[in-house]
Amino acid sequence: MSEIPGDLKFAKSHEWVRVENDGSVTVGISDHAQESLGDLVYVELPEVGSSVEAGAGTAVVESVKAASDIYAPVSGEVIAVNTALSDKPETINEDAYGEGWIFKLKISDKSQLDDLLTPDEYAEVAESDDH
Repeated sequence: MSEIPGDLKFAKSHEWVRVENDGSVTVGISDHAQESLGDLVYVELPEVGSSVEAGAGTAVVESVKAASDIYAPVSGEVIAVNTALSDKPETINEDAYGEGWIFKLKISDKSQLDDLLTPDEYAEVAESDDH
């Protein structure tokens, strides 16, 4: 089973959310998702300043196997993107919960965080995916 940090929230579509001290959220894909995708070769990042809706495709990751949409787990404004991924998309494979973050949002409705999964709930989703 993949490692799942306890300080994160998760979407059923395998994105993770870390609430930062300033109230913004950092978004990436889970270790389980990057393992399923295989070696990542390209990341298409959202535009800083763009507004995103929860559940909307916001970024794209491509692996040697397939291209996959990354969905916004919550609604908000994109305030930062991880430009280092343009040159080194495999960072997501190497450090999905750290340097492999994809974008940051200024969240528009904090109550949406309550709709996300706890690490334990996400572990069940990821485990059922494997069977």
